[in-house]
Amino acid sequence: MSEDQSFTADILWRILDVTRQLSTPIELNDMLVQVVDVARDVLRAERGTVFLYDSGNHELFAEVGTGLEVEEIRFPADQGIAGICARTCSIVNVPDAYSHKGFNPDIDKKMGYRTRCLLSIPLIGLNNSLVGVLQLINKMNGSFSGEDERVAEVLASQCAVALQRARLMREYIIKQKIEHDLTLAREIQTKLLPDRMPEIEGYDIAGWNEPADQTGGDIFDAISLDHRSVLLLLADASGHGLGPALSVIQFRAMIRMAFRLQSDLSSLHSQANNQLVDDLVPERFITAFVGLLTVDDNLIRYHACGQAPLLHYHLLSGETDVLSASAIPFGIMPDIPLEDPGPIRMDKGDIFALISDGIFEQSDDSGEQFGIERITDIVRENCTLPMKELVEIIHMAVLAHAGKAVQDDDMTIVLVKREQN
Repeated sequence: MSEDQSFTADILWRILDVTRQLSTPIELNDMLVQVVDVARDVLRAERGTVFLYDSGNHELFAEVGTGLEVEEIRFPADQGIAGICARTCSIVNVPDAYSHKGFNPDIDKKMGYRTRCLLSIPLIGLNNSLVGVLQLINKMNGSFSGEDERVAEVLASQCAVALQRARLMREYIIKQKIEHDLTLAREIQTKLLPDRMPEIEGYDIAGWNEPADQTGGDIFDAISLDHRSVLLLLADASGHGLGPALSVIQFRAMIRMAFRLQSDLSSLHSQANNQLVDDLVPERFITAFVGLLTVDDNLIRYHACGQAPLLHYHLLSGETDVLSASAIPFGIMPDIPLEDPGPIRMDKGDIFALISDGIFEQSDDSGEQFGIERITDIVRENCTLPMKELVEIIHMAVLAHAGKAVQDDDMTIVLVKREQN
């Protein structure tokens, strides 16, 4: 057997060996290291890198590579020599790197290295999908040959599917962890909602919340310290999902603490607002209604900070007042001067409705929103029912209106009725 034939047989055995190793369960980064090491050894290259393809962002990125001193490098998938390989899904053999127009010499300058030649091999997985690019740098003796290309192609074909499988497994594990964390966050958020509304003499109070995602940006609360007054809260953080959910949980805690320390509404607003200005990321804010219902005078004193419309149904006239916000949302700017919107007087049989925009703005299949008028009609037609039942009627009406349309936003309802007896 000639030396060339012996070398070829040795290469084939190495490829078979790495194929066997890659068929066992292995973490993605460990597999990438293994692929790079074997490719360098078999093809006698000084350095090697596997660039994985990010189809969502149309980018190539590397986390593992010989001489890679940063956590990750990432660039457009049509850029550079690796980009040419990815775009054409063909081997790119560059015997003289500095004479190739696709080569970027700045990388050598940053890494203190001199690239002479490169061999870039596309990694093609199942269904001819691009997994990434294997790039080898500097053949130890000369440049990469046609025989090297053939060996690299065989090696790449064996590695691509294994890398694809390991990557899918990593994505699955990450997704499962996210799902677990979201479920836990939802459980925490749900436990923060009132199990039952406080019993206030002469009043019937009910609340309900349904997030658009597993966690929501809406929250409601009703806090009573003496059964003669109750603090009402409905808050809606911009966006929906985990971030806004954390924001409204923090906001609720601020409001509860300030109320228990017997802060008046203006002080409560100032303290919470200034803290949120410091805590929230730019362009994030919280709209909220914060109001205090007192039984002795049957008034709701409040600040509606970006939270509107507010609905006040009058039993005697059968009319509904649609009230606007009285201040800008929380967290936009510090030390906001507040104007007193005046109290809401609750006569016998009156209903005050706090409803988030997720209900008003819920669209049907044609794009028509549920709107204010439908809610005012429902409240008027069912004003004699317990508030818990009225909440459910509104909920069912919104679902019927939406039909097959997806829930666009978090939905929250708080209803307050002064009893007639």
